[in-house]
Amino acid sequence: MRVVQFVIPGEGRRVGFVDGDEVVDVTSSSASLTSVFDVFEASQASGTSFDAALAGAANDSSSRLNYAEMLSAEVGGDSTYLIAPFDHPDTHRVIVSGTGLTHTGSMKSRDQMHSGDEKPAEEPATDSAKMFQMGIEGGKPAAGERGVSPEWFYKGNGTIVRGPGEGLEIPAFALDGGEEPELGGCYFIDKTGTPRRVGFALGNEWADHETERINYLYLAPSKLRSCALGPELITDFEFDELELECTVERDGKKIYESGPLYSGEEYMSHSLANCEDHHFKYPLHRVPGDAHIHFFGTSQLSYSTRDWKFQPGDVITIAAEGFGAPLTSPVVGGDPVEGRAIRVVKA
Repeated sequence: MRVVQFVIPGEGRRVGFVDGDEVVDVTSSSASLTSVFDVFEASQASGTSFDAALAGAANDSSSRLNYAEMLSAEVGGDSTYLIAPFDHPDTHRVIVSGTGLTHTGSMKSRDQMHSGDEKPAEEPATDSAKMFQMGIEGGKPAAGERGVSPEWFYKGNGTIVRGPGEGLEIPAFALDGGEEPELGGCYFIDKTGTPRRVGFALGNEWADHETERINYLYLAPSKLRSCALGPELITDFEFDELELECTVERDGKKIYESGPLYSGEEYMSHSLANCEDHHFKYPLHRVPGDAHIHFFGTSQLSYSTRDWKFQPGDVITIAAEGFGAPLTSPVVGGDPVEGRAIRVVKA
């Protein structure tokens, strides 16, 4: 299913699914279901799947809305507009994280960032190259076995997640912005502590590669930025292979075009099962009622090839044919106050 969440001004938020050129407004016929979280809770209570619970809640009285109009609507405006397709009623119960160096092209981008070399050495020279090689050798274990751990990072909680059309901020303390076209896995933890994958969404795991380049140990703070997700939550994607493309426009002119970017297990050094195992092996990540958004990495960044920096007004589009509508995100400036030193006062 192609699940969406949206807001009807004056009426509130809704959950539904795409059917052809229309969105079936499930909330209009099942008022208790206003979010993917509500649908998940209902599926758990009834012992059915998420898809069955959502489809079963729709009927002939469900309203249908024009999807193209929703995609073009201004966020927060007077018309019905889309929001991120996955969230939680308590934004602080969403853990946003990711794994890097998982794709066959990712090592080259990262290695060049940290070594400055255009050609990789015969032997892995950087920690990035070594980590990638570990994944090649042990990232796809047999079913039921634990493979080598991928790189892992914490990105933030639900307050950093932006929906389609919402701005990705360049904080006043940042050195740059950096697009990362990826797939985000979306999970709820059920009452027994079992992770339940609801589906996948297009994502822009926005970061600061200029800061990261200073020293690899700056990767962690370079990731503490907003990110974008959507516009659709795809519940039946097999995570085998997908072709994405990323473009950046400035003043209506295209200044970056990635070309084909490949994702899914066919193009990764780690299997989905191995990435999920290493993320959810920690009891902290299996707290009943929590939600998780986990990014699985990208094969290419613009940073290593461009001679410009992101600036407010730039528009980033990530698209994948056959995977729903594109994800479009404008770049915006951050709060100038964040550029000042923070003074801590005594309690």
